[in-house]
Amino acid sequence: MTTTLLTGIGLLATQDDELGELTDAALLITGDRVGWLGPATDAPAADRRLDLAGRCVLPGFVDSHAHLVFAGDRAAEFAARMTGQPYTAGGIRSTVTATRAAGDELLRANLARLAAELHAAGVTTFECKSGYGLDVDTELRSVRLAAEQTSEVTFLGAHVVPAGVDRSDYLDQVRGPMLAACAPHARWVDVFCEAGAFDVAESRAVLQAGIAAGLQPRLHANQLTASGGVQLAVELGAASADHCTHLAPSDIDALAGSSTVATLLPLVEFSTRSPYPDARALLDAGATVALATDCNPGSGFSTSMPLAIALAVREMRMSPAEAVRAATVGGARALRRDDIGRLAVGQRADLVVLDAPSYLHLAYRPGVPLIQQTWIGGVPV
Repeated sequence: MTTTLLTGIGLLATQDDELGELTDAALLITGDRVGWLGPATDAPAADRRLDLAGRCVLPGFVDSHAHLVFAGDRAAEFAARMTGQPYTAGGIRSTVTATRAAGDELLRANLARLAAELHAAGVTTFECKSGYGLDVDTELRSVRLAAEQTSEVTFLGAHVVPAGVDRSDYLDQVRGPMLAACAPHARWVDVFCEAGAFDVAESRAVLQAGIAAGLQPRLHANQLTASGGVQLAVELGAASADHCTHLAPSDIDALAGSSTVATLLPLVEFSTRSPYPDARALLDAGATVALATDCNPGSGFSTSMPLAIALAVREMRMSPAEAVRAATVGGARALRRDDIGRLAVGQRADLVVLDAPSYLHLAYRPGVPLIQQTWIGGVPV
């Protein structure tokens, strides 16, 4: 088994509670796993050595919320928002029309391009949702294509009700033939629990059907209004409640007292000129927080986890260390993964090398391409 020793690490931010941050460090990759890490002076022999010349090394970013299977463009919608038009859930339907009309090769190429952008931005694991098909055939195509790029596939048939379809009939379709077709290709089930999409009772019914089909729940919650989605996510033991923009004190308490991760998506607030979530209140209450891109063609078309980190620090009052933790181990917890998000012996060798001496530069130098290398399973991408 080939071993690679990364030496000359100025700061190794392991995100592991016991190991913490190491300076003047080295890290040994054995196959696709971390085989050793510690002071450079104690480094073991290896088949090859790579000197990082004082750069910072982090675990690879874990993006636990993304919508990457789609066709079409909504730049005009973005421009309208920038001149005062509010964001609503209805714009999803225009992407549905384009996605249904697109062939597999076009969808596959767009997905591959966005996955490559995520890797270039330091993301080593990402979740990918369906939700721009809203019929059995296109939702099935979407989850199959997503599964070509990631094991973290989410069935989001309950994104909105498509135009011209009876609401009750559509919910029956989502919980019936659509779920049956998509469940074998997905790990997760999700619902957009929001005004203009699905209410709490409808969301509960869809998630319970998904759970019965063997999928694990996650939820779009409290993005545009205090929708009740956070309480539903906690009630059902969902892995994450995503957005969390409008939170009551009871929502914060519920998240803090549960295993449900509050996944915050600041690139959406940036793109929609909406209020940012109160990350400080969540962290101070003891809730687990993740950061994700929510890359999608409507409310936030960005694959930049470094920008999400910078916005979390500047606009959501997170410290740089808290923001990086949310983008690594926080994302791993939102996907209920214990093999990624940290750098420790036995963990998958997913890591990011910054062209900077510290992760502080991710917020200190926003917009600058600081990701020098991304490694997935011990292999540079």
